[in-house]
Amino acid sequence: MSPPLAQTQRAFATTIVSRLRDQGFQALWAGGCVRDLILEQVPTDYDVATDATPEQVIALFGKKQTIPVGISFGVVRVRGSKGAGEVEVATFRSDGTYQDGRHPDSVIFSSPEQDAQRRDFSINGMFLDPLSGEIIDYVGGRADLEAGILRAIGDPHERFQEDKLRLLRAVRFAARFDFQLDPTTRAALVSMAGEIRVVAPERIGQELRRMLVHRSRARAVDQMAEVGLAREIVPAIVDLKGIALNTSTQPDGDLWDHTLWVLDLLPPAPTFTLAFAALLHHVGDVGGASSPRDQSGAVGSRTVARQITDSLCRGLRLSNAERERVVWLVENHDSLRDARTLRASRLKRVLAMPGVDELLDLHEADALALRGESSEVDYCRDYLRNEPAGPINPPPLLTGHDLTQLGLTPGAHFARILNQIRDAQLDGLIQTKQDACSWLDQEGLISSSKSI
Repeated sequence: MSPPLAQTQRAFATTIVSRLRDQGFQALWAGGCVRDLILEQVPTDYDVATDATPEQVIALFGKKQTIPVGISFGVVRVRGSKGAGEVEVATFRSDGTYQDGRHPDSVIFSSPEQDAQRRDFSINGMFLDPLSGEIIDYVGGRADLEAGILRAIGDPHERFQEDKLRLLRAVRFAARFDFQLDPTTRAALVSMAGEIRVVAPERIGQELRRMLVHRSRARAVDQMAEVGLAREIVPAIVDLKGIALNTSTQPDGDLWDHTLWVLDLLPPAPTFTLAFAALLHHVGDVGGASSPRDQSGAVGSRTVARQITDSLCRGLRLSNAERERVVWLVENHDSLRDARTLRASRLKRVLAMPGVDELLDLHEADALALRGESSEVDYCRDYLRNEPAGPINPPPLLTGHDLTQLGLTPGAHFARILNQIRDAQLDGLIQTKQDACSWLDQEGLISSSKSI
């Protein structure tokens, strides 16, 4: 986030507090933005807590500037000008019971101190007065920040019972800030890990997204496994433990250690599809394969990898585009291992794919973790920049319509014929439609007198 944008958002959040105060209401910044400011980090967003009711907030800022996203829970979003974003304004409240493991059955508008007690973790339960700079801490959040501890507010079983997604959020926050889990909080997390299954897959997917695109992703995944959440969410990766990986870079490691290292070696801000593919790129090596891996690290079945990856993506309700990209990356993560000796047609087909930049990033991390070098990736990137033999992805010489015009009967064999022609084209053996027709003639598929 650029400094000017951050300043605009902060100024807007300060203005909201000022306007509420001018009308006689209490108003404070709350939650994650307070935590980030104490840690001298730039908040990604700002939340305001107030004793004004949602109706009073809407009346003050106007219907055009407000979005009543959760009036029953006391939540309204206030929209700013361009660049200022939106600020969530929530009424101080105490929550009733949580029958659905996500939303309170009822809320009672209350005080700042009572509001703090219903939040998830102490580091997220503080308030800050942006006008005076005073930090209001009813839950020991500042001490936990200084000690590097992630602790649930009050009884951790109750906090996790209220919203089971907090089980996963605990791991993400602990990893993000490199904090230790408070022992009581960790014990509750381990005992309740299986209950993450009641959370909607889309919510789990969103939490994984935040976790995997952050630089702490490897630490978070490792901790997910330690507390039992990985077995519930992505069980295939846990089975990588104990599968030996005999490489010079990790002579005593296994595929689990290798996977964590690959996650660490990704670019600082990877796409979610790249990071998720890195997490899953060796799932095809589970299921009875127990012999040590060689320097390639690739003895698993692509079919198995594709099936497992596709199933996990569907289970998390990823979009079709995301699912297809992750599956393709996993299936092809080692396809460029021998790039220098690949047939031109094979190399060009891979390099022409829309996800090739992500594939090269994944291949580079995998190669560095396996062999300590990634010269084949350098070769591919140079090839993309300087390929001297023409376009990597030229228009096809013939289509199915062309084959029909040449007198061939349509059918499933068209795909095989067109693929063979495409390979010959990419290998530089044929360059024109007439060349393609001559190839068909040589194969005995058409008469040499026919052309298009």
